[in-house]
Amino acid sequence: MSDKSMITADKTIDCKGLACPLPIVRTKKAMDEIQPGQVIEVQATDKGSLADMQGWAKNTGHQYLGTVQQGDVLVHYLRKANSNESKEEQKYPHTATNEELQQKRKSNNKIVILDVREPAEYAFSRIPGAKSIPLGVLEERVSELHPADEMYVVCRTGNRSDIACKLLAEKGFTNIKTLVTGMAEWTGPVETN
Repeated sequence: MSDKSMITADKTIDCKGLACPLPIVRTKKAMDEIQPGQVIEVQATDKGSLADMQGWAKNTGHQYLGTVQQGDVLVHYLRKANSNESKEEQKYPHTATNEELQQKRKSNNKIVILDVREPAEYAFSRIPGAKSIPLGVLEERVSELHPADEMYVVCRTGNRSDIACKLLAEKGFTNIKTLVTGMAEWTGPVETN
């Protein structure tokens, strides 16, 4: 999708300068205010918002139409689902707290920590030993992971890791947990580039 002039939106939301999970929070609220079949335009500067919008739409039944990049701004287009297309957004049921993961790290070095944030987020601060696979490329890189491994999935606030766990569960992964508060509240050791 490249010609924005052909796309008309019924509602536009400005999420420029906001980080995950705020673009999704604002998109959910705006989606409640429009009619089924109408289109919403979300302007965001958070690079992670692309995978967030695609994952959220897949989980709710709303249609992700596409994204146009204008300079540093990602302009996402989503169509509100009809009642027969939409589905109740489900949270991934298997979660872990930061404290639980810190205990696991001390007692067991066989766990995998999967960081699904964007590369820049990962570079600045990450849990030591965490493997970086951003949410936007997780589906195409899933073969790098082993379905039987005990895995903890982390992002900044728990939103992207929730989406990632659902995707991995669909691919046959059975021993995965999402870190509910993410790196935003991580108090354990970190490493940086």
